[in-house]
Amino acid sequence: MSLNPEFLQRVNQLYQCFIKHDAAMPDRIQRYRNIEPESAQYLAMLIRIQQSKRILEIGTSTGYSTLWLADAAQVTQGQVTTLEIDPERTKQAIEYANELKVADVIDFWVGDAKDYLAEHQQQFDLILLDAERETYIEYWQYLQHMINPNGGVLIVDNVISHAAEVKTFISEVKQDTRFMTTTLSVGAGLFMVVFKS
Repeated sequence: MSLNPEFLQRVNQLYQCFIKHDAAMPDRIQRYRNIEPESAQYLAMLIRIQQSKRILEIGTSTGYSTLWLADAAQVTQGQVTTLEIDPERTKQAIEYANELKVADVIDFWVGDAKDYLAEHQQQFDLILLDAERETYIEYWQYLQHMINPNGGVLIVDNVISHAAEVKTFISEVKQDTRFMTTTLSVGAGLFMVVFKS
């Protein structure tokens, strides 16, 4: 049922629309800045491999990556919590989730992600961090406690395309001897963080 041709065709259409929108926006804040298709597919595969049940996304935007996460979560009987500060983008994401019949496994949370992270200290099997990069250092104090120590993974997007902006964050994480890390040259670059044991 999942990853059917209709799903793939529609998410591809949405991605093309989002790319066109971004190309017309000189102000980066007004761009949707969705994750690349190969990164989204990698995450969907990882959820299946892990059999992830609890999935957290920080930075919904218009929901392109959320659709991929949710489609995979339907297979694993998991749940996606996605955080977005912009209510209009969340509204768009909800519409697409309803259209593609994956809304039943998504909790949409609108507000400053830092507030959510400070208030909710449950652990997740997969966390996708794809938000404003200058916030990552501040988020790390919370995220390090939210990665499930039994095989959970934190994945950070754009670490090759925006290497300078995430350099301090990556250095901070790598200094924490509890974790193993690696960078994958998938899409704009994915940084993976897991507990050593």
